[in-house]
Amino acid sequence: METSKVYFTDMRAAVGESILVKLKRLMKTAGFENIDFDGKYTAVKIHFGEPGNLAYLRPNYAKTVCDYVKELGGKPFLTDCNTLYIGGRKNALDHLDSAYVNGFNPFQTGVHTIIADGLKGTDEALVPIDGEYVHEAKIGRAIMDADVFISVNHFKGHECAGFGGALKNIGMGCGSRAGKMEMHAADKPTVDPELCIGCGACVRVCAHDAPKVQDRKATIDHNKCVGCGRCIGVCPKDAVTPDFDAKGEILNCKIAEYTKAVLDGRPNFHISFVIDVSPNCDCHGENDVPIVPDIGIFASFDPVALDAACADAVLSAPVAKGSHLDEVEHTHGDYFTDIAPSTSWHMQIEHGERIGLGRSAYELIKVK
Repeated sequence: METSKVYFTDMRAAVGESILVKLKRLMKTAGFENIDFDGKYTAVKIHFGEPGNLAYLRPNYAKTVCDYVKELGGKPFLTDCNTLYIGGRKNALDHLDSAYVNGFNPFQTGVHTIIADGLKGTDEALVPIDGEYVHEAKIGRAIMDADVFISVNHFKGHECAGFGGALKNIGMGCGSRAGKMEMHAADKPTVDPELCIGCGACVRVCAHDAPKVQDRKATIDHNKCVGCGRCIGVCPKDAVTPDFDAKGEILNCKIAEYTKAVLDGRPNFHISFVIDVSPNCDCHGENDVPIVPDIGIFASFDPVALDAACADAVLSAPVAKGSHLDEVEHTHGDYFTDIAPSTSWHMQIEHGERIGLGRSAYELIKVK
């Protein structure tokens, strides 16, 4: 079987040399300069961190990546899409506030931050894909408008996907609010009557006449609803919610298919930081003790091989004493499933390889 190249550097830093210098050397050795950045809009996809969470990647790393893109003639911007759940990043204004507070602002990073799916998470590009589960991915428009795509992700555990790496950062992260609903839910949204104020915003945005307001409360006719999720984005009271019932293996397959929709047809490159490996996603408003010691930074043109290499590195690492992983029974054969038994993380990699997104077999090349 052919293998993909994955490049790795550890977190050791000799006196007089910063980790940021090692990051740039890693990127250069991995072939970053082979991408034609000249005059190209370059989306640098990163998670800005939910307010209260401190495990997200430092903006210094993002600045190093963006400075390198500018050095090569590109026009980079940092980007992410709004969240489906209620929190500090559910609309562009709150999302930018959260990003700026966490250091992802032009004064710190030297580039602009753009929320790719717009003010309410409804500015999306519909990307055709002949997938097993997805036929038209809903991707944040600014991401699809870019000429080059770079992903910078924090590799960690995840309570729904098993782990969050390159594929999760791209597939789920680049989905609009409706796209995230498509990946997470196997059903259609419903209205919480306790929260609904009967404003009719859902009625006005629906192209299929599914929502109705009666006695100042909205309901959704599931016979008419197509599950686009636009009503979720426009509801001012977060009364419209999806049913998070997609099975773990299906969720991960959809993530892989959304990733393919984002990457197809343009240059792309991927960087994973296997540090502060928290048991849950950075979407949490808190972070727990890392489950393993810091390992290092990985980079590749192949996101499937990259996730496989990062997963192998974590699974080979010692358990951090006093962590959540140290407290659970190890009965599933791997750390991610020990922490979140209902997940099926391997399906991201297997399905990604099956649909031609990359290869699971890799050659690991260490960069000093």
